[in-house]
Amino acid sequence: MTTRKPGPRPVAVDPVGSAVRPYGGRPGGRPAAFFDLDKTIIAKSSALAFSRPFYAGGLLNRRSVLRSTYAQFVFLIGGADHDQMEKMREFLSRMVTGWHVDTVREIVADTLHNIVDPLVYDEAVSLIEEHHFAGRDVIIVSASGAEMVEPIGELLGADDVIASQLSIEDGRYTGGIDFYAYAENKAVAIEELAQRRGYDLARSYAYSDSITDVHMLEAIGHPHAVNPDKELRRIAKDNGWPVLVFSRPVALGARMRLPEHRGTLAALAAGTAVVVGGAIYLGARRRLERVLAG
Repeated sequence: MTTRKPGPRPVAVDPVGSAVRPYGGRPGGRPAAFFDLDKTIIAKSSALAFSRPFYAGGLLNRRSVLRSTYAQFVFLIGGADHDQMEKMREFLSRMVTGWHVDTVREIVADTLHNIVDPLVYDEAVSLIEEHHFAGRDVIIVSASGAEMVEPIGELLGADDVIASQLSIEDGRYTGGIDFYAYAENKAVAIEELAQRRGYDLARSYAYSDSITDVHMLEAIGHPHAVNPDKELRRIAKDNGWPVLVFSRPVALGARMRLPEHRGTLAALAAGTAVVVGGAIYLGARRRLERVLAG
């Protein structure tokens, strides 16, 4: 699978702005379905889900694993607004600087089933199947790096992915970002892909959980809020967008034939169910800045 990379765009983006744009793509063309990845298809941040395999592969030290685990915890209980996403981006950029790209791809391939399989929402898989049955292409759109998003897209049977492109020199990550698939940049990349592939965005479908994806949702004729954060829920209500609740993880192997990948490692850790009160959540959000800042 080849990530669709739009032309050069600045990393800095307007987080939520939003006069509704006219629908792009090719009027009268075929519809497609665009899915955000984190907390829409899978229950975690894809960028942080691989922290333990990266530790096992020698890319991370124990302190970095703990920091990424804590960031994941905050992401799960409250989502991430623009400021938190920017801090996450800076943290992850620092974390991967100097890593060999081929090593990352190897670890992702070896651990993909163990890491992603338990995290995928049954409801999302059903929607993907329904769109394919209706003849619509399915595109995953994620701010995570292409080296993670492409294999996940292949695992799920997506027809294409739009993902962030990290800067690489001499086979290593530099810490820079050539294209950040986030906020308005997602909508721009979708419109460029729609022109190339002949999609009519007015007839297409979009799914996301986050207010930071409001540009993407507004760019498409049939937007849906999935497990929405507070701000996106408000916008969905104001605009009459359907609100979907995804809550059932599924074992993909029991539902669909999975593509062949290289051998997997043993499962790395069991998840722990945590009941979190409002006070714990607020305290966690305040501490996240210190955790990501190191």
